[in-house]
Amino acid sequence: MSEQTTLPADTVAEELQAEIGAAGSAFTEDELKSLTEDIVGALKTVYDPEIPCDIYELGLIYKVDIEDDRSVKIDMTLTAPGCPVAGEMPGWVENAVASVSGIGHVDVQMVFDPPWTPERMSEEAKVALNWY
Repeated sequence: MSEQTTLPADTVAEELQAEIGAAGSAFTEDELKSLTEDIVGALKTVYDPEIPCDIYELGLIYKVDIEDDRSVKIDMTLTAPGCPVAGEMPGWVENAVASVSGIGHVDVQMVFDPPWTPERMSEEAKVALNWY
């Protein structure tokens, strides 16, 4: 069984708590919490080069699945399909998450459905970008 954490920028804590409570996990509650925090921390080190904000707070990460074998599957998007770093950003995300201790293989998929909208941004990102 895999642990799936959906990561819209402002609802991480609620989703994490729901997944920690899932039956049949290969992880202890503390392990899953630690891995999730470390993965989110790694995602926050990747920045969109055109926007002074990390991809996690921008809401570009749609889904993170942590499998029982510690491999990680990530669905992410871009603010626009024509983004000049579309070919490079999945590699940046893969490298960042692969650097987390205890993580196995990382697979990053670029998805555009649903399309990204500014509503996916966290409050922190909106403040940083003066979107109020």
